[in-house]
Amino acid sequence: MNFIRVTCSLLLVILIAPFLHADALDDLARDFWTWRAVEQPFSSDDIPRIERPDGWLPNWSPEAVARFRQQLSDFETRWKKLESATWPIPRQVDYRLIGSALARVRWELDTVRGWQRNPEFYVDQSLGAYYHLLLPPPPFTAKRSQQIISILNSIPKTLENGKQNLTQPAAPFAHLALDQSRDVRARLLQSVAALKPLLQGDSSRHIDAAADRAATALEAYRDWLNQRLPAMSAETAVGRQAYVSFLKNVALMPFTPEQLLAMGRQEWARAVDSQIYEEHRNAAVPQLALFKDQAEQAAHEEKDELAVRRYLQEKDILSVPGWVQHYRFQPMPAYLATLEGVAEGDDFTSPERLNENSTRYINPPSPSLGYFALTTAKDPRGEIVHEGVPGHYFQLALSWRHPEPIRRHYYDSGANEGIGFYAEEMMLHAGLFDDSPRSREIIWNFMRLRALRVEVDVKLALGEFSIEQVAEYLQNTVPMDARTAHAEAAFFASIPGQAISYQIGKLQINKFLADAQRQKKNEFSLRSLHDFLWQNGNVPIILQRWEYLGLKDEIDLLERMP
Repeated sequence: MNFIRVTCSLLLVILIAPFLHADALDDLARDFWTWRAVEQPFSSDDIPRIERPDGWLPNWSPEAVARFRQQLSDFETRWKKLESATWPIPRQVDYRLIGSALARVRWELDTVRGWQRNPEFYVDQSLGAYYHLLLPPPPFTAKRSQQIISILNSIPKTLENGKQNLTQPAAPFAHLALDQSRDVRARLLQSVAALKPLLQGDSSRHIDAAADRAATALEAYRDWLNQRLPAMSAETAVGRQAYVSFLKNVALMPFTPEQLLAMGRQEWARAVDSQIYEEHRNAAVPQLALFKDQAEQAAHEEKDELAVRRYLQEKDILSVPGWVQHYRFQPMPAYLATLEGVAEGDDFTSPERLNENSTRYINPPSPSLGYFALTTAKDPRGEIVHEGVPGHYFQLALSWRHPEPIRRHYYDSGANEGIGFYAEEMMLHAGLFDDSPRSREIIWNFMRLRALRVEVDVKLALGEFSIEQVAEYLQNTVPMDARTAHAEAAFFASIPGQAISYQIGKLQINKFLADAQRQKKNEFSLRSLHDFLWQNGNVPIILQRWEYLGLKDEIDLLERMP
């Protein structure tokens, strides 16, 4: 208990400076984000990157879960007592952000209930926690090395907590956990063997024993799941009522599931048509060749990233502050390669590491690469635009320096992924890919996938699709490789509401842009709108539109949802 108090106090010191002139909302936000840094579980979603307090370890014991739920109730009570109706619009936006953040935690703890229903949840909190510590490039300082040892040592307890909490496990999620646990001892020990020479302090003397205990616990957890698998439920869906509640209270998207399906289907048809036109136009154009090796690919990416930044500025599309660092490719290190698939292989840095480059780890170019990696091995710009600049890394870096502290910590995939997806088509229309007709085909095919994800998300949540049906559907309809299709299906089943974020977020941005141009007429500036959109890129689009244009019609529509 003293350790928890000390670590929370240290994190409080880090967070408190921006709130020195705080009011009741800022006080609540400061307390909530300090708490969230301790409570928030790891996941394979690549957006919610947070900084943990020094010495933090995962704790999902039954007692911790009960404590989290009580603490969340206390935060909800404080939030509901605030009278925000007469506040200026930007402040009302901040109020609603905290409401959405609280609703997300309630959604995680009481509806999705990964801690109770999803055996893969505990793989994320154990093996995933170790993997996330490896993502920033070297050096592995003495402090970082000790964190790795501490996380490895925590794995047996985390998995024992999982056995206690998993009272309603779903068999499809158990299969995912078992797949992640395949050859887990060999994979973990290979990772540790490659990592060990890089560690500092005395950590290299302790890591073998810690890894052995972790591997033993992971194997025991795998055996425990196998024994209980026949009795597990096949149900993974959260159901319509819960899904609508997510749309209204967490994602702040004023649409019904049926409207989402219609929007996705229309966009899928548009993407298919556009790809057909592009392919017909390019009939005589040679296919893109693979880079010869990782070094050539990384060198090409570095030049392309600089060119994208210049393009944004020269075409008056988006401001690119000089302080923002770069998005770079690096060869996949051996200590990550053996655990590939546990989480996304990228490092977007963090609020305290804005002076560092963002990193994407790549495997050697090969025709056998997965869907996204294969496109990157031919032309890195699709990846750069979505994940790097002006995509996730760039947008997150801007948001982490937002003058309003609440907006630095809040995250929402609907806005984040919507911006990343919007950036792809924006740069396509702006002419970035005019020099490579076959690259334009890739961008249109990306759009096919993102449109299909809407149907996948809705039907998984409503119980109309199984994970296997989704995998087959994506494999045949995008089309894409079987491994990526299954990984997508599994991920979206375990995090309902995430897969709609790309397409629906982009459509919300499209409407935001159109409304801004109509309202501001000759004073409309694409660059000014984009600068606002990117700086507030963590904020749901419905709230950005209200703040920027003063239009509350979508807010009213949201509040009328059942």
